[in-house]
Amino acid sequence: MPGCSDVVHIRRARPTDARAIAEVHVGTWREAYHGLLPASFLAGLSVETRERFWSSELGVTPTERMPWLAESGGQVVGFVSAGPARDVDARPEVGEVYAIYVLPDCWDRGVGRDLLRHAESDLRSHGYSAATLWVLADNNRACRFYERSGWLRDGARTESIGGIELEELRYRLTLDRSRVD
Repeated sequence: MPGCSDVVHIRRARPTDARAIAEVHVGTWREAYHGLLPASFLAGLSVETRERFWSSELGVTPTERMPWLAESGGQVVGFVSAGPARDVDARPEVGEVYAIYVLPDCWDRGVGRDLLRHAESDLRSHGYSAATLWVLADNNRACRFYERSGWLRDGARTESIGGIELEELRYRLTLDRSRVD
């Protein structure tokens, strides 16, 4: 796995990044959700399956909607994906951060913060005045991260993941359009 020994650069994903995104996705899930999801479920995650998903996703996503990637030493170490909110109660002016994952070697180095800021700015530039995201309620590390970043708890739901029912929390952020990024 790549580390974060070099300067981290943020750029838009390209269709050729599917494998790298999949590796970050699976690697981060295995570490971040250890103890929260069944070990057998995490062990069964497949980079190849995620790569097929990301290949398909990146093949139809407009350039201005591509995920943002964090690179260190020429290797992808994190990503964030955002767009229109998908909740049934979402208003048209609300965007959503769909996914944000950073390899564990890069935690606590500002990579997640930089990716989240890019997603917020991106949503703002597309006219959204608020954003939401969902996080496992027991993922204390992620909850603290979002709260330090100014996001507020806004709701909850129960989701079945890995064959077990888990509570997810929705967080919301007002996107100040006067803010210059």
